[in-house]
Amino acid sequence: MSTDLSRPGTLSPAEPGQGAGRPWYVSALLALLAVALVLGGAWLFVRVRSPFPFYGTAYPQTPAAASFSGTGADGQPYTFSPAGKTSAVFFGFTHCPNICPVTLGFLNQVREKLTPEERADFRVVLVSVDPQRDTPELLNEYLDYFGGGEAVNIPEPKLSEVAKAYGVGYRRSAVKSPQEYQVDHTTATYLIDSAGKLRVLWDYTQLGQVDRVLADVRYVMRNPAK
Repeated sequence: MSTDLSRPGTLSPAEPGQGAGRPWYVSALLALLAVALVLGGAWLFVRVRSPFPFYGTAYPQTPAAASFSGTGADGQPYTFSPAGKTSAVFFGFTHCPNICPVTLGFLNQVREKLTPEERADFRVVLVSVDPQRDTPELLNEYLDYFGGGEAVNIPEPKLSEVAKAYGVGYRRSAVKSPQEYQVDHTTATYLIDSAGKLRVLWDYTQLGQVDRVLADVRYVMRNPAK
């Protein structure tokens, strides 16, 4: 049975037992090809916008990081101005049993691997999500124990505004008394370049790969957003 090619747009009837459409495996292959093209296009889009293979999750639009003010670990007024240095900012608290010590410890390992010149342009900043208990004295002891850095206590409701600006959530949990509780919080660290733009975020589970985090930091230090 043949197709009448002299009459455009017409096809011969299908053979008995054969569907009128294309075979199922052809449709499946075409569907897989379409998915591959979409994924390939997405990968190419990210690589064109950010050719460096970041270990962390890159911000495609590099939004401006929010500034904030509070009381520093030295008990003096503290203001974080995003521009000027490359900064690794995370939200945590001194009674945190695991995530915050891991975060601060690994970030300080990254800092120690920088050259003295690079280290002078890099800062690690802890924003407390427990302003009730995290006094300047306690923050200072915490920083000293885990290798240094900067920390700030921001009272409510300003703290919630700053957290929202960074996409951070937090809430009290396991409350046993007004002074005995935990704080559930977002576990990301935000890398901000010297132009004050958000460039990369890492989850705390990624920070153990210190050399890969270091590579992200060095690239951002040398290539601030325009």
